[in-house]
Amino acid sequence: MLDSTVRLPVSPRAGRFLVLVGVFVCAACGLVYELELVALAAYLIGDSVTQASVVLSVMVFAMGIGSLLAKRLRRRAALGFGLIEAALALVGGCSAMALYAAFAWTGDRGEVWAGGSRPLVVAFSLAIGVLIGAEVPLLMVLIQRIRRQDAGGAVADLFAADYVGALVGGLAFPFLLLPVFGQLTGALFTGAVNAVAGGALVLGLFGRDLGVRERAALIAANVLVLSVLATAAVFVGDFERAARRAVYGADVRVAVQTEVQEIVLTGGRRRSLDLYLDGRLRISGRDERHYHEGLVRPAMRGPHARVLILGGGDGLAAREVLRHPGVRRVDLVELDAGVLALARHDPALGELNGHALRDPRMRVVRAEAFRWLRAERAAYDVVICDLPDPGVTASAKLYSQEFYGLATRVLAPRGRLAVHAGPVSVRPRVFWTVEATVRAAGLRTVPYRVGGRRSGFAAGPDRASAGARAPRDWGFVLASRARPVLLRAAGSRTVRAGVRSAAPTRVPGLVASTLVRPRYAD
Repeated sequence: MLDSTVRLPVSPRAGRFLVLVGVFVCAACGLVYELELVALAAYLIGDSVTQASVVLSVMVFAMGIGSLLAKRLRRRAALGFGLIEAALALVGGCSAMALYAAFAWTGDRGEVWAGGSRPLVVAFSLAIGVLIGAEVPLLMVLIQRIRRQDAGGAVADLFAADYVGALVGGLAFPFLLLPVFGQLTGALFTGAVNAVAGGALVLGLFGRDLGVRERAALIAANVLVLSVLATAAVFVGDFERAARRAVYGADVRVAVQTEVQEIVLTGGRRRSLDLYLDGRLRISGRDERHYHEGLVRPAMRGPHARVLILGGGDGLAAREVLRHPGVRRVDLVELDAGVLALARHDPALGELNGHALRDPRMRVVRAEAFRWLRAERAAYDVVICDLPDPGVTASAKLYSQEFYGLATRVLAPRGRLAVHAGPVSVRPRVFWTVEATVRAAGLRTVPYRVGGRRSGFAAGPDRASAGARAPRDWGFVLASRARPVLLRAAGSRTVRAGVRSAAPTRVPGLVASTLVRPRYAD
């Protein structure tokens, strides 16, 4: 039989209330750990749907294991709960730094695929899930020792406090912790709150039932955990700078976290200017001109008095558009104000984009492209989609049939649509899915590819060359209501596209991507 007597420093009613407060706080911290793992895994590894599924499913499974293991601790429920909370605070609080360290020092420079991050995500999900799962059985024992009640009522009270705490933690993560502290410091702060709440509940309420050695062990464990978390918080700035140098190199000039993403600029006037968005190389000064020429120039053959650029807040696509005579107005729709601010005010990026955003023909709108298109009714001669790679889950909406339907609606009768469709040779299924999706919106298409450090581009009749990887390989789709004609760079070397301009039925199994059925995951 379990010991049902407990000496409390407060009344049983107050003691029961304090236990439920502890459940509330610990539940909030537990959900923050879950969300932090999901967010960081999506940022470091990519494909947020897969990462959320892995983290949450593994964690729920581990919670069941933790509940079973907690049965062995029922005779010493107070001590067990205190030690579990100390361990949870340490593991959960340090998980973000450990994952980022694995990403920075085991992954390839500038890439999002870090070999060490994948097993660590699963390991932390398992560990945190086991510790969270062990909480409720032990709390059930403690609350029953304070005041006996039917099991159904006790479970209802505990779960009510647990679910409300989870609600608060879930709201605090995006609206308080991330904007105020960031991911690393936010996780450390959550761990400290977790350790203080768990230690205070056990030592303050059940301390009289603990032996001298048990109290000393619990105090020492919490002091050690809080010391580790505090030390990590003191050096978190140095850690971020060192990790950033490991990822991006030593010449990081700008690193800012906006409401949308992390922006990092490396290099400058003497070295190649590189722009990273959420760890992904978005612009390389060495060969960005070939990419933007390939995206813009074919679409500008024909009427181009009024041009719409979706994305492209760096101003580089706008630079290429403004070079064409006859352009009277360019509307640029960009979500991230931080990218626009850098494009306007950073000396190196401003020099690279030719200060295009200061041109009087430019009209810059800060908005989400999909939502903006739904409200827009103007007609454009050219629509250019300079958006993140379609394989990124967050951008799948901007490569959907619905999105291209909206873009088609703002096209003038003879208008052309140019779409960045990702690397052809590396991810051919993604590229051809984009092409199929644009066609499903009612447009006729010509797919083509541009290779890095070359200025030519052409529709590719030879599929055999698809496996030959260029130094940089970009795929595009040119579309219009009538079949568009691809502009070939005069006097330049033609690049074999490695793609067909024929019907996509020759690539079996590819259909359009929609909002409710995205098809771009790797």
